[in-house]
Amino acid sequence: MKVKIERKNKELVGNKNFMINIQENISLVPYTTFRIGGLAKFFCEVKNQEELKEALDFAEKNKVVVFLLGKGSNILFSDDGFAGLVIKLIKGACQISGTNMKCGAGMSLAKVVILAMKTSLTGLEWAAGIPGTIGGAVRGNAGAYGSEMKNIVQAVKVFDIKEKQVRIYNSVECEFEYRCSLFKKNKNLIILSVTLELQKGETEQISQKIQTIVKKRKDTLPKERSAGSFFKNPITNNKKLIKQFEEEKKVKIRDDKIPAAWLIEEAGLRGKKIGGAQVDKKHSNFIVNTGQATAQDVIILASVIKQKVREKLSIQLREEIQYVGF
Repeated sequence: MKVKIERKNKELVGNKNFMINIQENISLVPYTTFRIGGLAKFFCEVKNQEELKEALDFAEKNKVVVFLLGKGSNILFSDDGFAGLVIKLIKGACQISGTNMKCGAGMSLAKVVILAMKTSLTGLEWAAGIPGTIGGAVRGNAGAYGSEMKNIVQAVKVFDIKEKQVRIYNSVECEFEYRCSLFKKNKNLIILSVTLELQKGETEQISQKIQTIVKKRKDTLPKERSAGSFFKNPITNNKKLIKQFEEEKKVKIRDDKIPAAWLIEEAGLRGKKIGGAQVDKKHSNFIVNTGQATAQDVIILASVIKQKVREKLSIQLREEIQYVGF
C-alpha cells in the first residue's frame, strides 16, 4: 500500500502503510462551529470503519492520543491546538426498516431529520436546526423542547479502542444522562452507527413542525459563531428562585432544571464581552465569537459567568461544551 501524507514539517514516525490522507499541523478553526482553535499535530478524515481502524493504527504506532470530530459543535479547541490525531468522521449512510433508522455516525443530524420527514417518521423534529452529526448527538444526549436522543435510540454500534472490537449497546446500556452518555464518559468507545426507533406520522404535519422549530431557532438563537448552548441547565431546589423565574417567564421549569440563560441574565451578564468573546444579547447561554475571539477569551468569560452566577444566585454552572487540548 502507498502512503498518502501531506507533510508540513518533520517526517512521521512508524509504519507508513496507510491509505488514508494523514496531514500535519492543520488549523482546527474551519472545522468547528466556534471558528476557534490552534493546530492539530495530525489530522485525517475517515468515511468508514476500515479507514477508522487505519487511523487508530497510525495513532497507536506513533504513540499519540486521538480525538473524534464530527461537525465541530459543542467543542472549544485550545489556542495551542491538539497534540495528537484529530479524526474527522465524514459521510455515512442510512438504512430504513419500518420505523427504524440505522445511520452512520458521521451523518449530519440535519440530514437525518429531513430523511425521517421524507419517509413519514416522527419523533426527531425537535432536532431540526441543531448542528452536528448523529453520532455526536447520541454521545452528548442532545435535546431540545422537552425531548432528547435517549428517547429514540434503540441501539448504538461502537468500536472499542482498548479491546479492538466492535460492540453493540442497547438504549439502557448507553447510560444516558442529561447531556451525557457512556460514550462521552468512556473515550475508548467510538460510535460507528446509531439505530433510532421512531413512529409513523403524516409527512405534512412533520414538515410543518420542523419549519416551526427552525423558525423559532432563527428568531431566538445567535447568528454569530458559537459552540451551541454553553452551560447545562442546573438542577435547583431554591423555591424562591423557581417562583421568580416561573412568574417572570410564565412557564413551569422541567425536571427541576432552571435555564442557564435566565440565570446569566439575572447575574447581569447579558452582552458581557471579553476580547472577541461575548455573551449573546439574544440568548445568554450562548458565548459567541464576534470575529477574532481566542479560546482564552472564551475561557476567561466562562469563568466570569460561573463566578458571578455563583456569587449572586448560589448556583454552580457547569459547561455543556467540551474543552479539547487544554
